[in-house]
Amino acid sequence: MNTQDVANQWKTMCEQGKNLECIEQLYADNVVSKEMPGMPGEVTEGKQNVWNKSKQWQESVEQIHASEIGEPVVAGNFFTAKMGFDCTFKEGGRQKMEEVCVYEVKDGKIASEQYFYSM
Repeated sequence: MNTQDVANQWKTMCEQGKNLECIEQLYADNVVSKEMPGMPGEVTEGKQNVWNKSKQWQESVEQIHASEIGEPVVAGNFFTAKMGFDCTFKEGGRQKMEEVCVYEVKDGKIASEQYFYSM
């Protein structure tokens, strides 16, 4: 798959709520995930660890009221998209979040992801 194919499949799976399956199918074994500096799990390495981080986030959510996945924009072997969520967390109450995500694709797999959001 080329970068556009990966980006399209990523968007489809995310919109269907198949985030864990997305990691299983589209991520490289040695993927690196980066959150904003100072955040828990600021750098997570390896597909299983990224999967675990995503699963932990899902388990912290009591209810998703709305979500938005923007159209991916591809440049070379990178793609980016805006994501937004309106969630009620089990601890912390209801929050609206917006972030920009940047993904790097190598050999048809997501090799890195980085999230940018207001703190």
